[in-house]
Amino acid sequence: MSETNAALDGTRRALQVRAALQAERPDLAAGVPEPMPDKGLAHWHFRLPGTGWIARVPKQSQMDLPAEANLAYQSACFLRAAPSGHTPKMLGLLRPSAHLPRGALMVEEIVGRPARLPADLPAIMEALAAIHALPLPPANVRRPLLDPADPLQALLEEVDAQAAHLDAAGLAPVSRAGIDAARARVSAGATLARLAPRRLIAFDAHPGNFLVRDDGVAFLVDLEKARYGMGALDVAHTTLVTSTTWDVESSAELSAAEVIAAYRHWALTLGAAAAGEGREWVLARAAMWLWSVTWCAKWRVLSQQPRRLSVDGEDWSGTMSEQHLDRHVRGRVDDYLSPQRVAFVMDELEALDRTFCK
Repeated sequence: MSETNAALDGTRRALQVRAALQAERPDLAAGVPEPMPDKGLAHWHFRLPGTGWIARVPKQSQMDLPAEANLAYQSACFLRAAPSGHTPKMLGLLRPSAHLPRGALMVEEIVGRPARLPADLPAIMEALAAIHALPLPPANVRRPLLDPADPLQALLEEVDAQAAHLDAAGLAPVSRAGIDAARARVSAGATLARLAPRRLIAFDAHPGNFLVRDDGVAFLVDLEKARYGMGALDVAHTTLVTSTTWDVESSAELSAAEVIAAYRHWALTLGAAAAGEGREWVLARAAMWLWSVTWCAKWRVLSQQPRRLSVDGEDWSGTMSEQHLDRHVRGRVDDYLSPQRVAFVMDELEALDRTFCK
C-alpha cells in the first residue's frame, strides 16, 4: 500500500469508525477519530478526541477467528488482565457492521513513551509479574481464552502448523538445522513443562507492546492473544532477540547477562512458587523462539498473497499494511531466519543453560 493511498485509507477508516460510533456510541462520536501510526499487523488504531479512549480496529484475526469471536476473545483478554493494573481498561466494543466489518474494541489510551531497553526491563518484568500473579480462575470459566491441558504440547502443535511453511520460505540449511534441533529439545522436555505453574499470560509481550508512563510504570497495551500457560513464555517473548529488535522505537540487542537479570527480577517479583524453575524457563524460551521463528517463515510465504475478501480469520497479505511497515517486517523476518541470528539464539540458550540448569 503506497503512503498516499495509506493516508486516504486512514481518512476513510476514520470516517467509518465515526459512523459506527454514531450508531452505537454517539457520546463518543463528537469528533473525527484520529488515525494513529500504522505499527502492527493486526490492528489499525484511532484516537477518539477528548475521550481518553482508543478504537482498535482489526485488520485480521491472528488467531484465525471469525469477526465476532475475535472481538469476544480480545475483550476477554483485556478484562482478565485489567486487575493487574498494568493493562488498559476496556470501555466496550463496536460490533461488526457495514461500517466496520470486523468491528472494533475501545480501550483506554495509555499516555506514555516506548520502552527503552535494557533500562525499562525491570518495569516490564514487574508488569508481567503482576499479570502472572492474578488468581487462576476455575477451569470452567477460563473460556474463551485458550487453556490447553498440556500447554507446551499445544504450543508445539502451533509451531508445527507454522513450520509447514519452512520449505517454501527458503531457509538456509544451517538455519533449518537449528530450528529442527530446538524442536527436538522442546519435545524432549515435555514432561518437565507439565510441572510448570499455569498462569494468565499475554503471549505477545514483545517490548514494542509496552508503554512506560512518566512515573516509570510499564503497561502492556496489546492483549490480543492472551491464554493460560507458562509465565516464562512471556519473559522469553520480551527478551528474545526476535522481540527486542522487532519494534523500531524500542529496538535493542540484549546481552545474556541482561536477559538473566530480567528473569531473576521477574521471579523475585512474582515469587518462586508462581515463577517455577530455571530449567522450565529455558525450555519455555526455546519453545517461544520456535513459535516466533516459524511464524516468520509463515509470514514470508503468506505475505506474498493478495488480500483476502473475507472479514473472518487471518490475513497476512503485505497489502494490509503501509509500505514502510511491510518493508520493516520483511527486514526483521530476513534477519531472524538468517544463519547468524539462529546461531545467536542457540548461543544464548547455552548461556542460560549454564546459569539456570546446573
